[in-house]
Amino acid sequence: MTLLAPPAPPTLADRVATVPRPAPRPSTIVSYCAIIAILGLGVWSFVALDYSMKSMETTGKNITRFLSMATPMQWPGWDVAGERQADGSTAYVTTWVGFEPIWQMLLTIIITLALVVAGTALAAVLSIPVAYGAARNTTPNLTVMALCRGIGIIARAIPDVVFVVIFAFLWFNSGTLPAIVAIGLHSVGMISKMFADAIEQTEEGPRLAIRSAGGSKAQEFWSGVVPQVLPAWVAVTLHRADINLRGTVILGVVGVVGIGYELHGALHGGPAGMRRVIPIVIIIIALCVVFEIVSSLLRTRLLNVQPTGKGVGDTVARSVARRNAKSAESARETRTGTQDRNARIEAAMHRPWDRSRISNTLWVWLGILIVVAAFVYAAPDATKLFAPAWDQIVSAERDRAIWPPHFGSRDWADVLAAVVTTIQIAFAATLMATIVSAFVGPLSARNVAPNSWVRNMFRGIALFIRAIPDLVVAILFIIAAGIGPQAGALALGIGGVGLLAKLIGDSMEEVPNGPERALVAAGGARTQVFFSSTMPMSVPAMVSHLLYLLEQNIRSATLLGIVGAGGIGFLLLNALQGRHFDEVLAYVLVIIAMVVVVESASILIRRALK
Repeated sequence: MTLLAPPAPPTLADRVATVPRPAPRPSTIVSYCAIIAILGLGVWSFVALDYSMKSMETTGKNITRFLSMATPMQWPGWDVAGERQADGSTAYVTTWVGFEPIWQMLLTIIITLALVVAGTALAAVLSIPVAYGAARNTTPNLTVMALCRGIGIIARAIPDVVFVVIFAFLWFNSGTLPAIVAIGLHSVGMISKMFADAIEQTEEGPRLAIRSAGGSKAQEFWSGVVPQVLPAWVAVTLHRADINLRGTVILGVVGVVGIGYELHGALHGGPAGMRRVIPIVIIIIALCVVFEIVSSLLRTRLLNVQPTGKGVGDTVARSVARRNAKSAESARETRTGTQDRNARIEAAMHRPWDRSRISNTLWVWLGILIVVAAFVYAAPDATKLFAPAWDQIVSAERDRAIWPPHFGSRDWADVLAAVVTTIQIAFAATLMATIVSAFVGPLSARNVAPNSWVRNMFRGIALFIRAIPDLVVAILFIIAAGIGPQAGALALGIGGVGLLAKLIGDSMEEVPNGPERALVAAGGARTQVFFSSTMPMSVPAMVSHLLYLLEQNIRSATLLGIVGAGGIGFLLLNALQGRHFDEVLAYVLVIIAMVVVVESASILIRRALK
């Protein structure tokens, strides 16, 4: 009789293989479908924009020709003159002409900063009532909430250059008032949304305490809500000021004084003007970097928090904070949690006048003085705000009338084709940025990079790209590489790497490290840990980042159409140049509809990810 050997116990691999895989969650399915859809539409857009080796070769030749025209560079205070040599070549001689051009450039920078500060301050004031009505916990009713949120969407959708031209030619005529009002109204879109988000995240305790004591709605808001949201409001306002500084480059196209107007004049100033382009671009980049650093330092000083961003300004601010023990201690105190938040708010409302409070108060008053000085230096004629202009806007007999809207000689097919081109530019740019960021982003994450040297190098690459204003890069790239949607998409794609790579790196660093440690303990290789844990867990965040970049690229593609990238922005530019404001309104309504559709789709996808 033969005895059968007992079966071998199942191995761990066998037991794992017999365990049924759990069904993927709906959010996971939505995440991967959204990524596939965005990248698929990006490939379709890339092909539709007619990218080819021949077009890339032409782009390279255009850039080479532009660099030959832009060099040698002519800096303020110097003059470059060419002398024909006997062999037919040209020798350039650089001579010093004095301090007057340097002084003029300094005044140009000052007026640019004045317009930015004044416009952003106006937007912050206007955003408070809009945010009050848009926040769920402060709005009087649903109708007011829908109205205020609609105001924010419309303000975000209408480019500030449209506000400038309409106000300048229909209402305010000339001067700095159109630029200030345009910057303010356009910025309300972002600032009011962020203000409302901050209001919705406040604790209800202080408000309920004021209400139980018989306080009015106004007292509830100003004493129970504003002290909680004020740090976030200051941070949002300073961040928007940085965005507005970068956006003044576009305003120069329609004649707004400042550094953008100087760049526009240099780009269209012939060979002599071209030699001024690169120096002006370098000045703009330096100005934006300095402004970002100052903004971060102000946030750190006024709010007593250590900045967490990865930009140049926040990096410098953290370095300064580490050298100051008090700032570091204050930053640690802000991370104690929410359990004592009401107590800290109450203490902040009854603080003694110690050295810290006196210092912060002085900084606040300094900020107020800077805002007042900006308005005084810009010297807008506020009396024109009350000038009667409605008859000029709606009168059909006037060639500048804005009502009723129509497309002029174009039909719906032409307009829809322009909208499709704009969307294709945005999707193609998002695809390019995604491909590069998929390599740069993970290697800039602490838990993915093989060592600190690699991480710091790729962090530096993303930081360098982010330090350069994307619209400046786009305008310069379009002028250098040639007019057309291909150049616009390439420019936005390059600029998007700095933002998307940073967001991807941050998302991967923030994933829970438990699964990663388990895989490492089981002997998993670095690539197995990345593809089995780090990347899958960061997919929902990556989808949000892609949607954010896509929304930003659609708005930027509209603006780039004004400087030669084509699309709906090009039709808008033609209407603006011809002062056909009825056509301007028609194109603006199309842009608003496009932005609303994109934002609505983005909101639905984000809700599905939760």
